[in-house]
Amino acid sequence: MQAAESHPSHHDRGLLAIGLFKLGKAILFFGIGIGALHLLHKDLGDEVLRLATALKFDPESRFVTVLLDKVDLIDAHRLRQISLATFAYSALALTEGVGLLLEKVWAEYLTLFLTISFLPWELYELARRPSWFRLSLLLINLAVLAYLVWLLRRKRLEEERTA
Repeated sequence: MQAAESHPSHHDRGLLAIGLFKLGKAILFFGIGIGALHLLHKDLGDEVLRLATALKFDPESRFVTVLLDKVDLIDAHRLRQISLATFAYSALALTEGVGLLLEKVWAEYLTLFLTISFLPWELYELARRPSWFRLSLLLINLAVLAYLVWLLRRKRLEEERTA
């Protein structure tokens, strides 16, 4: 703590990196929420075909056919739910990110709690459908978790020494 007090411009690089990662997630999920709202009252099948054509996919391919089958299950109510959930998650990630950039202890605990709470779901998804992407997300979150546990323990030890 004293090192941080003697160098007020010194910021914890780990918290900075985690905070920026959380802000990136906030922007991503905000964009997904906007996209879901944008698709309200549109024919999702037409939108998928338009996107497939723009990306040079064969509209008759198995991938596009499966995607068309899946979007048939999504109605306006479901799009609103998706939008609400992604906006809520975006707000949560924004709160975490800003709090971590400001080096607030409450943000460190919030991020620790949320990271732990998502681990069972991430492990389940990785076991159900393994992919390098899912494994990468899990490893990033485990690194965030390990760093926050280390940082909070270090802060507690410093507080005990100064008390």
